[in-house]
Amino acid sequence: MDWSIGPEEQVLWPASVLAGVVMCGAVYETTRQISYRCFKCYDGLSPMQKVEWNNRGFSTFHALVAAAVSFYVVMISGLFSEDVNNSIIIDRKSWLSDSMFGVSIGYFLTDLAMILWYFPSLGGKEFLLHHGLSMYAICLALFSGKAHMYILMVLFTEATTPFVNLRWYLDVAGQKTHRLYLCNGLALFVGWLVARIILFVYFFGHMYFHFDQVKSIFALGFYSIMTVPPTIAVMNVFWFWKISKGMVKTLCKSKALTGNGKTD
Repeated sequence: MDWSIGPEEQVLWPASVLAGVVMCGAVYETTRQISYRCFKCYDGLSPMQKVEWNNRGFSTFHALVAAAVSFYVVMISGLFSEDVNNSIIIDRKSWLSDSMFGVSIGYFLTDLAMILWYFPSLGGKEFLLHHGLSMYAICLALFSGKAHMYILMVLFTEATTPFVNLRWYLDVAGQKTHRLYLCNGLALFVGWLVARIILFVYFFGHMYFHFDQVKSIFALGFYSIMTVPPTIAVMNVFWFWKISKGMVKTLCKSKALTGNGKTD
């Protein structure tokens, strides 16, 4: 395993991590300012709810950026195309994937710091585990230059985060009976099924058919890629089960309200 860091990486990596931290701070403050001016319910929130409201602002922003960049690099750029024969897929990387990993590390560090500071108000032990595993996997891929495709696929699962956050926003704003709450719940169910369940099936299938390349990774990387993604997949299935229960409950409640003629 070659841990050597070139002159470009010595600048790019710290700069992208710093950019991720600055991004979180800027979006947090922007969310606070916009919410104060545009949403009447914001003033009625408790101090802790305001912190979480603003925190979910930069969580949503990072999710949109991470999903868009990951989709572009994996599906559009051609970097991981099977037709490219200059190197095996497991060894391919680009400055854009490096930059995205750095920004994501900056985001996870910022979010983790807030979770620990306000623990457990912003999230329990499962969030600590999720963020810890995510940072470990991203850092390992960044420093080794290996398995960028697989880490980007995992980052793409952040595409479901905006739906999770919108559900929380509508809840604290007292809009659980609004049609948007139901539509968002359905979108969250479908999005989670596609991005965090079906995508992981493809993920493990791709690993299986390219296992000769996976085995070429250094020992720590190999055992990590064999354990971290399955752990995250189990967490995704657990959360999907909870989302499914919530969706069924919401649909039943909506049906009851429709029967009573109380829907908007």
